Formats: sequence, C-alpha cells, structure tokens
Amino acid sequence: MLNRPATLQTSPVRLVPESYRNATLLSLSTLTIMSGATISASLPGIETRFADVPNVALLSRLVLTLPAIFIAAFSPIAGLVIDRFGRKPLLVAALSLFAIAGCSGLFAQTLTGLLIGRAVLGLAVGGIMTVSTALVGDFFTGPARDRYMGLQQAFVGVGGTIFLTGGGFLAEMHWRAPFLIYALAFLVLPAVLLFISEPVRVATATVKGQAGRLGARGIILLAMLFAAAVFNMIIFYMIPTQLPFFLKDIGVAAPSLAGVAIGVGQAIGVVSALVFARFRRVLGIMGVFALAFGSIGSAFLMFSISEHYAGVLVGMAISGIGMGTIMPNFAAAAMMLAPPQSRGRISGLLVSSIFLGQFLSPLVSQPVIAASGYAAAYGLAGLAAVTVAFGALAARLTAGTMTTAREGGG
Repeated sequence: MLNRPATLQTSPVRLVPESYRNATLLSLSTLTIMSGATISASLPGIETRFADVPNVALLSRLVLTLPAIFIAAFSPIAGLVIDRFGRKPLLVAALSLFAIAGCSGLFAQTLTGLLIGRAVLGLAVGGIMTVSTALVGDFFTGPARDRYMGLQQAFVGVGGTIFLTGGGFLAEMHWRAPFLIYALAFLVLPAVLLFISEPVRVATATVKGQAGRLGARGIILLAMLFAAAVFNMIIFYMIPTQLPFFLKDIGVAAPSLAGVAIGVGQAIGVVSALVFARFRRVLGIMGVFALAFGSIGSAFLMFSISEHYAGVLVGMAISGIGMGTIMPNFAAAAMMLAPPQSRGRISGLLVSSIFLGQFLSPLVSQPVIAASGYAAAYGLAGLAAVTVAFGALAARLTAGTMTTAREGGG
C-alpha cells in the first residue's frame, strides 16, 4: 500500500510547557555552531601530532572544513526522510551521532580516523539543522516565528563566542581537549526525548484547494532564495577565513586583534538578531534582505579602503547588522513559502545551500586574492553584496507600490 505524503500540524494538546520545548530547540541551535570552528585552535597540534603523514598541512585543515560538504550533501536527504517518517526519530539519531562522532577526536589514533569522524559529524549536523528548521515551521507562525528566529540567531552568536573561546583555552591544555565540548550533546539528548513532541501528521487529502502545493512561482522564489543563501555564505565566510590574513597584510599582526574585530561583529549581530522581529515587521522579507546585504557590502567596501585597524573595526560593527538579521530572514522566508508537507525538504535544501556556500567561499575568494590582493577581493565582494541589496530594495518597493495600487483601485 502506497504511503501518501502528509502535512504536519502541531498537536492542539500541549504535553510539555512551551518554554521547555523552546529552550531545547535553542540548545540544538547552539550545538550546530560547533561543527567546525570549535576545534580551530587544535589545528596546529593536529598537524604536529600527525607530522609524518603526507600532505599533513592540507589534511589537518580539512579536519575543520570537511563537515561542511557532508552537511550540504546530507541535508536534502534528511529533509525527505523527516517529511515521510517524522521529525523526532531522525533528530534523536542525529543528536546521538553528533555526540559520538564529535567526541571521536578524543580517541582517533590516525589522521584518517579523525577525518572519518568529522565526515560523520557533518552528516549529524545536517540532520539536526534540517529537523530544527522544520520544527520551527511546525511550532511557530507569523510574528511568533520571527521572534523565535531572531532569538535563535542570538543564541547561535552567543554560543559561538563561548564555544570558540572555550575551545581556545582547552587547546592550550591538549589538542584533543576541545573535542570534549561535543559531549554537551549528551546533556541535550534527554531534553529532546522529553520536551520535543512529534507534530501530528494529517493526510494531504485533507488539504483543500491549492494550499498544500508550492506552485511554479513558489519554486522560482525558493530557487532564488537558495541561490542567495549560497552567495551570502561565499562572501560572509570571507570574514573568518580571510580577515586575519588581511589584517596582517595591513600591518596588524596580533591574532588577538583579529579575534576582537570578529567579536565586535558578533556582538552587534546578537543585538540585531534580538530585534529581528521588529525589522521584519517594518521592512518585510525583502526589506530585511536589502538591509542585511547592504550592511555586509558596506562593511566589505570599507575594508577595501581601510589602511588602519580602526577602519576594520568600524566595518565589522556595520557587518554585525547583517550577521544578526540575514540568517533568520532566510529561514523565515523559506518557512513562509513552504507548504506544511514539504517543510522538511525545503529546510534541508536551505541548510544545504548555506553550507555549500561556506565550503565554496575559500575556493572562490582565494584565486581573487592571489591575483589582486585582499583589498580588491573585499571590494569586489562588497560591490556584489550592495548590488544584491539594491535588487532586494527594488523588489520591496515594487511590491509596496503594487499593494498600494491594488488598495487604491479597490
């Protein structure tokens, strides 16, 4: 007997307090930030430990970046699975795998074993992020969803700061020590089992009219959204991957100053995320995209003309507006477009787009830097981002004009 697709609706019966459920979802969001950068401070120790391995310089750096490509590859599959079989089973499995694979660095005796663990970690993160995004679509609607998306991004920013700092201190003890941070997933697992309920599945046949269908226009809009997500991560990831080298190029050699600059951006990003719902209410989806891409583009243009550290700090502060608003806006837009029975698949494709852009960023930016230098690379990226911002602003203004015309004609 064929299984029909199902729409997903939240149960009208609240089995657990919403605050417990929401706190658990926020905890899952902070975990995903650990997929890569938490162990960045361990890379020199890894390279030293496996110094006898051919191409160790490249392979040791893959320990940091390898999860991204596996997240991108697995997330769409995870989306198909959770739309067909439900959210919670995959979430529990992925979270368990996250803890085991993340902690594998504590015991791996070969660089190959370490890389395998990181690849499996990427699969787990792809599952967690896809389910988490779909659950937000299931549990929240309208302004409540926007408020949660902003709060989620703020938690990611705060969690990233804590985990990155903690990873640095642990790496001073031993290069394996930062892998202990992944054991925090074992603490979140009981909360998932207790406080995350499976949304009720209702047969698609009960969905009347076209409400359950995406339609050609929706497909085009989602394709544009995913392309924008890839583009955003290609340029945004030029901050963590290239900014320390850019600072050194302009005479700022202290690694701590690079950390301070990135921290300034994150701090502004947390504040911006907390007021995302207000931005969204006033500006709309396209207006927030215009604001976010405009801030990131302006920051990069400032980098391109900065010859002193102060200019970079101002640029990072400006970029923080985009950091805090663009990711929740992507998720909010995707969930707004997604029919209930397709939320998992669309969540998976969004997560895949984000991490594909992250993986591609150094591959795209490094040739430009090699040919023209850091200032030119940031300048070109800034111009591209500002161009996208003006396109989003034009779409926002056009939509507003059309709405006004319809109201006036009615």
